[in-house]
Amino acid sequence: MTGRIVLAATPIGNVGDASERLRDALATADVVAAEDTRRLRDLAGRLGIRIQGETVAHHDHNEGDSAAALVERAAAGDTVVVVSDAGMPAVSDPGFRVVEAAAAAGVDVTVLPGPSAALAALALSGLPTDRFAFEGFLPRKPGERATRLASLATEERTLVFFEAPHRLAATLAAMAEAWGGDRRASVSRELTKTYEETRRGPLAELAAWAEEKEPRGEIVVTVEGRAAEAPGVPALVDEVLARVAAGERAKSAVADVASTAGVPSRELYAAVLAARSAE
Repeated sequence: MTGRIVLAATPIGNVGDASERLRDALATADVVAAEDTRRLRDLAGRLGIRIQGETVAHHDHNEGDSAAALVERAAAGDTVVVVSDAGMPAVSDPGFRVVEAAAAAGVDVTVLPGPSAALAALALSGLPTDRFAFEGFLPRKPGERATRLASLATEERTLVFFEAPHRLAATLAAMAEAWGGDRRASVSRELTKTYEETRRGPLAELAAWAEEKEPRGEIVVTVEGRAAEAPGVPALVDEVLARVAAGERAKSAVADVASTAGVPSRELYAAVLAARSAE
């Protein structure tokens, strides 16, 4: 009989965000794997439940060995619940290696969705949410951090980062230097807790604020992506000529392409005529 691995999201601050499914899963699991078993016991107490199964430590320092052991338990028929200290396991927290090992072994994995600091901050940021990328924590060393930021300079999606409070000012300043101080961003801290705060503004302004105020708590930084560059007229000419070759009238194709790209149709039409005469 095969058991299963259950990735269970835990509250990121307000215990009222815990679901009934989480309560039931913790109370009935054969094994509960947690980053910190003391925090797990505290959470169980606040939830008013008793964990009757075995509790084991599963954290960054033992994840390789622990993952294999947890998958073996599930393969033997146990229900193994994996939790992090807060939020969703495997998202900047232990859990990925368990899922990887379970998938390789053919062991069933399911999820109990719930609170997520990254998604909460993204929703609160006031920045585009249709396309985004989660980057987790940046490297701590300034040189490595600068290299990572440079690699993201052309990213057009909204970017979401976790950061420690004592590194926040330096990180925002590095972002402003790499991407421009006028790039829009937001800083969210202590989400769902009593002193929850989200501050929005240009990176340079936020860096100055963080340097002065030294905000505390768990922090998520959300930054808008680089604005997409409008295609140049030569590329638009190629698009028009391709549509004309496919049978579309030149004026119709020019009008449509110019409208979409936000360029004067007269300018584009003149460029198309020049290109056709040069053929």
